[in-house]
Amino acid sequence: MVLLERILSSLDDDKAEDVVQIDLRGKTAIADFMVIATGRSSRQVAGIAEKLTDRLKQEYGILSKVEGRDTGDWVLIDTGDVIVHLFRPEVREFYQIEKLWQPGMTPGQDGA
Repeated sequence: MVLLERILSSLDDDKAEDVVQIDLRGKTAIADFMVIATGRSSRQVAGIAEKLTDRLKQEYGILSKVEGRDTGDWVLIDTGDVIVHLFRPEVREFYQIEKLWQPGMTPGQDGA
């Protein structure tokens, strides 16, 4: 998928860390893929989000829905087919949203 590849490339260009992509096809109708990444600070998280949304607008004409850019702790970018979550490290550790989508897990299950 071209859009997913461009998102991953943009995150790499802007030094996002611990980038994880999750294939949601057949699991939910909200999107085809989810991408989760970390920035080192609120400023970097907000900057990564701004550059990503600008690139998608310029290159594909996609106007992404964005939540949380003002605080930079957790920014959600909805491009339609791909949902991107950008976190500060502490916030990502606290919410651990990757665990919700691991194979064999269902939301609300803690694996215990």
